[in-house]
Amino acid sequence: MATSRHDRATDALLEHHLQRLRHTNAVMASAGEEVRRARAFRDDAIREAVAAGLSLRQIGGALGLSAQGVNATLDAPRAAYDTIGQTYSQTRRPDPRIRDAIWDALGDAKSVVNVGAGTGSYEPPQTLLAVEPSVVMIAQRPPELAPAAVTTAERIPLPGKSVDAALAALTIHHWADLESSLAEIRRVARRLVIFTWDLDVSRTFWLIDYIPAILDLDERIAVPVARLAELLHTSDIRTVPVPHDCTDGFMGAFWRRPEAYLDPAVRAGISTFPRIDQHVVGAGLEVLVDDLQSGAWRERYAHLLDLEELDLGYRLVVADLD
Repeated sequence: MATSRHDRATDALLEHHLQRLRHTNAVMASAGEEVRRARAFRDDAIREAVAAGLSLRQIGGALGLSAQGVNATLDAPRAAYDTIGQTYSQTRRPDPRIRDAIWDALGDAKSVVNVGAGTGSYEPPQTLLAVEPSVVMIAQRPPELAPAAVTTAERIPLPGKSVDAALAALTIHHWADLESSLAEIRRVARRLVIFTWDLDVSRTFWLIDYIPAILDLDERIAVPVARLAELLHTSDIRTVPVPHDCTDGFMGAFWRRPEAYLDPAVRAGISTFPRIDQHVVGAGLEVLVDDLQSGAWRERYAHLLDLEELDLGYRLVVADLD
C-alpha cells in the first residue's frame, strides 16, 4: 500500500517529538555534569574554610545550612538527588488529597521531623526539622518551610524522643541501611508515618507493559510493606488511592494521562527513569507513542478512563514507637 501524504506528515511529527526527547535528555545530562562540578567546588570551599578556622555555624550561615548539615556534608557521599532532582519541584507538587491522608496519619503530633524531606512535599506546618542529604533538593524548598539538615536518616541531629512524630514520604527505597535508619527514627520520635508503595500491587501498572525495566528496578529497591510492618510491630497499613488528576507527579500519578510520560520534565521528577538505561526508556516510549496515535492504548485500557481514583499500591504505614 502506498504511503499517503498524511502518513508521511504523521511520521515526520512523531520523529520531531522523538528528536526533541533525545535533545532534552542530552541537555539534562549536560546540566547534571554542571551540578556535579558546582558541588565539588562548594565542597572544596567548605573544607578550605574549615581548615582556615571558620566554625561550622559561620559556614552554615553563608550557605543557608545548619551547622549539623555542614558537618554531615563534609564526610557524606554525594546524594543521588543532587543529579536526578534538579527540576523536581516543577512536577512534584503535593496533592491535597494525599496530603490530608498523610497529615491525618500523623494524628495529634505537635512536632515532626521530616526524614528524606526532599523539596518539602507533604511537610506539615508543625515540622521542626527536615532531614535531606541533597543540597539540590534543599535549594528547591520554599523558604517558609522548616530548616533542613544535610544528612541522612541514619544521622538525625535531634535529641532522643524530641519530636512527636517522624514522616518519611516516598523515600525509604533510597535509604542505604533501612534498619539503622528506623532505629535512629525510633530514637528521636514517638510515632512514624511512612508513605511508600506495595510492589505486589504496583507491578500491575500498565506503564510496566511498555518499560519492563521499571519493574526490574522496583524489585531491587522496593521495601516490602510486610517487612516494614514486622520491623515496626504495626498492623496499621492504609491504602492511598491515586486521583486521576493527581498533582504530585510520582510514578503512578498519570495512570489516566499516559501522554504525560512522554514529557522529559515529568520523567525527570520520577527517580526511576534516570536510573534505567535511556535506550530502553526511549524504545518503550516509542511504542507508547504508536499506541496513543493508533488508539490502541485507549482500547486496551478503556476500563480506566471512567475511574476517579485507582489503587496502584501506595500505602501509609503507621507505627507508634514508644
